Amino acid sequence: MTISMNDEGFKQFRDFIYEKSGIFIPDNKKYFLENRLGRRVQEKNLKGYEDYLYNLKYDSDRRELQCLFDLITTNETFFFREPQQFDVFGGELLGRISAENTNSGRKDIKIWSAASSTGEEPYTLSMVLLEKPELSGFKKEIYASDISESVLASARAGIYGSYAIRNIPATYLKKYFTDSNQQYTLSPAVKSLVRFSKVNLIEERDVRMIRGVDIIFCRNVLIYFDDKAKQKVVSHLYDALRPGGYLFVGTSESLHNVTRAFRPVVINKVIIYQKV
Repeated sequence: MTISMNDEGFKQFRDFIYEKSGIFIPDNKKYFLENRLGRRVQEKNLKGYEDYLYNLKYDSDRRELQCLFDLITTNETFFFREPQQFDVFGGELLGRISAENTNSGRKDIKIWSAASSTGEEPYTLSMVLLEKPELSGFKKEIYASDISESVLASARAGIYGSYAIRNIPATYLKKYFTDSNQQYTLSPAVKSLVRFSKVNLIEERDVRMIRGVDIIFCRNVLIYFDDKAKQKVVSHLYDALRPGGYLFVGTSESLHNVTRAFRPVVINKVIIYQKV
């Protein structure tokens, strides 16, 4: 049975979550918090949400805060999601960046999957890079980050079900996965390019670790932030990019009312944002 949350309790929880993660939960989503957090209150044998919030605020090892992040984040994703963006990435954009980096004396390519969830996005990027023999002389690095430790653990394991792999081209599936009773295990070659870490996108100290990146994928994430938090996150992404670097957001997202620090670039009908 779901424990009901009063309006004042909802407001306190919403403000706490916003302060810690930048994720904004609107007034009409009280049921969402009740569904996600009620079970945890019962598991911990607490009297109610007030006690749970107290635990979160005064939890010295921050484990319960991590549990909260795991409960409130949505992690439904799959390989080659929004495939037209990967076509542009693997085509003209990689060509541009490899030429620019070569001309400036660099023989590396750095990419950041800024909300990597269970790993499908960064591993898709890795497979695309491995399919580019012209980049064989380049050092290739993919940083992958998420706020949730549980999804990062799942990503590091690299084992997926049939839902996650349903959009993968047959040649990729055969080359980079081992199928065992509908459990698909990723090859070490794909995993070797990706480095996972826990990053809270609104925390400057977290993002400061990542610098000089050529391309950032931060897709279907900004929708969870209000305008103030969006501006903060986009500013952190801007600082992580090298001059002239590129940012992908979700196809239904836009930076139009968020910042003027990026210039929209259209390649094959796909909008990418370039650092000005």
